[in-house]
Amino acid sequence: MHLSHKNTWLRSPTPDRVDRMIFGYVSDQNYVALSGVAAECVHAETREATEVRSSPSGALRAELARGVYLIVLSKEGFGAKWGVYQIGQGEPLQFRLLSDTPMGFMWPKWVRAGEPAEIKVHAAEQYRLSLWRYGLRKEPYGVLSWFDEHGPQAMRQILPDEDFSQSGVRWNTTGYPSPHPQQSMSAPVRSGLYYIWGQTLMGKRFSFPWVVAPAAPREKIAVLANTNTWNVYNAFGGRSNYINPTGLPATPTINARQDLGRYIKNESVWLAKDTEFKPLSFERPELGNDIFDNTPWDDLDASAPIQGRMQCGQAPGEWRLLAWLEQEGFAYDYYADAQLHDGTLNLSTYAVLLVGVHPEYWSCEMYDRVERWVKDGGHLMYLGGNGVNCEVRFSRDGALHCLSHEDLNDNTITGNESRMHRTHKAESALLGVAFTNTGAMTSAPYQVKQASHWIFSGTGLKDGDQFGRKSLHERVPGGASGHETDKLMPSSPTCDLLAKGMNSEDGGADLVLLSLGKGRVFSTGSITWVSSLFPDQQVSRITRNVLEAFLKVEDRLAN
Repeated sequence: MHLSHKNTWLRSPTPDRVDRMIFGYVSDQNYVALSGVAAECVHAETREATEVRSSPSGALRAELARGVYLIVLSKEGFGAKWGVYQIGQGEPLQFRLLSDTPMGFMWPKWVRAGEPAEIKVHAAEQYRLSLWRYGLRKEPYGVLSWFDEHGPQAMRQILPDEDFSQSGVRWNTTGYPSPHPQQSMSAPVRSGLYYIWGQTLMGKRFSFPWVVAPAAPREKIAVLANTNTWNVYNAFGGRSNYINPTGLPATPTINARQDLGRYIKNESVWLAKDTEFKPLSFERPELGNDIFDNTPWDDLDASAPIQGRMQCGQAPGEWRLLAWLEQEGFAYDYYADAQLHDGTLNLSTYAVLLVGVHPEYWSCEMYDRVERWVKDGGHLMYLGGNGVNCEVRFSRDGALHCLSHEDLNDNTITGNESRMHRTHKAESALLGVAFTNTGAMTSAPYQVKQASHWIFSGTGLKDGDQFGRKSLHERVPGGASGHETDKLMPSSPTCDLLAKGMNSEDGGADLVLLSLGKGRVFSTGSITWVSSLFPDQQVSRITRNVLEAFLKVEDRLAN
């Protein structure tokens, strides 16, 4: 029988007492089945104790009477825990164990300068944390502390047994004091991308980002961190918008290729109804923003290749844009997506908004705020690809709810544009371009179409010349037009097509400039553009030309 349907045949009935009843499943933080977990089950009334071990499917089988039990769970390499559970009430229980891998996150993940935040870290041994600001240089802000407790391995966190990808991990809530005073801190005065670096006593390393916005607007340039996209791709807990988006199945994953709908024919993860997509909590570690243990990042600069599959499209990739701005002498204020959504980012105080790499998931409120601001005279630089086309909604508790991709079968939407278009507006109406699948997972240089245009000043380029051959992007190497690319659409407003990516099958990004009301928009249409800023002088010069021009317009208006 196909294992993708194992949920229907691994369950057992639950009368008062049944031979080898499956009373629960044990899985790790990613909802992967754990074999060999020792479970001690003590009946609350009779004190009868039963000891079992989980099977390869993570199942716990035992002959148990209905009732309340104290259950203790233990496995080498994972934190032990206990709890009180009701056995024999409906579906088998889910038990979640957290591996010894150190990890953490700031909470909230974005704040304004001076605002408080809480450090939430899990580790099986004592560890040291230090704070760094990631601009052109990695500026150390010093050691925060060594963290440990008197109790053995008391720095371990505990996972809720529920689907915490929806509700959050709720770390630092067990025991007293919680949180410890040293786990709270105020955000630095200077806006920017910060990283908390951790190292355990035995040398295991981990890191996580922190977005610090200014207490009040200070500069003319605002840069947006794609924190929505970071969260939507985050599969910690066993779910993302790409893995189990409609909720965790009844049993843990044994083998992803056999069990997950993403890999099973005719079980698309995209085409469920909006109401079936479950929320994704921000209150989880984002391992796609972590840095590899064996990478000496305290010695690494922004011109180094971007290592990792997820890292190239998330904070480590976006750091290259911030570093480039500082190299070129442009001061900026930094904000999270949610701060644009809720109005903390007051666009009216800025001349230019920069959005880079992969700003895929936006709310309608974000779209509308930017569109109004551009039409009123703001200038948008879209230095990314496959962006502003997947609609998300913020729930009252701050989690993200992604809308489905059911419009992929909607023939009324031209060129696969756009998943946001169903309920709102197409991204091309704002950006001039929109994502299509052609060219995906390829990279190539751009070819110049209008060399006489001012954006090419100082580049020495002529019509037909190619630029953007070099890139720091290791996942999809090959050029500044790549990974995922956006193109002009029949519904696009009037745009100047200035260059075209040379990707195969006409899949290259369209580099365009357009006017929208009183403002203008520059779009590169490529995820890999930002990763070419450091190694390719012509990509750098074109970006600088546009930014200087947009700032000069603002200066003329001010005078």
